[in-house]
Amino acid sequence: MSDRYPLAELTDLPDDLRERILAEQEKAGFVPEVFLMFGRRPAEWRAFFAYHDAVMDREGSNMSKADKEMIIVTISAQNNCQFCVVAHGAILRIVKKDPYISDQLAVSHHKAELTARERAICDFATKVNLRSDELVDADFAALREHGLDDEDAWDIATITGLFGLSNRVANATDMRPNPEFYTMGRLPRTT
Repeated sequence: MSDRYPLAELTDLPDDLRERILAEQEKAGFVPEVFLMFGRRPAEWRAFFAYHDAVMDREGSNMSKADKEMIIVTISAQNNCQFCVVAHGAILRIVKKDPYISDQLAVSHHKAELTARERAICDFATKVNLRSDELVDADFAALREHGLDDEDAWDIATITGLFGLSNRVANATDMRPNPEFYTMGRLPRTT
């Protein structure tokens, strides 16, 4: 898909990477390109996905998987990352059971059909992504009004930061979304 850097071959990867990728393939029905692109550098792959798992699966979070994917789509759109908008847009459509939300967020979270709580999350993520040096106590207070605490604000910041990194690497490597991502969560599954 990308011609800037060759993707790693699944058969050439260390066992731990190959096992995780095969587990993802079992769930999705295909291997997302991001696993093979990062697989070019196994140490970076392990570090990226360890941090991914730590921030996306933190116990005690007041945010759902849909909330977290919403952050990723929102900031990835701001960073013009085609791979993450399309791939995480597919995940968001599935976990939120909403075939329209990802497209709305990709244009602007201000125009998306969001609850006040979801809008507060996207507003905070946007400020972290575009103007983190301007964060003030009022930004944290806006989250608290919707049942989100300072640890959730930390999660929003770390998710935004991690996927800001991912967006930049995806853009630099010309990573393209797998074709399967485009229809996921839009049409009923046939299998």
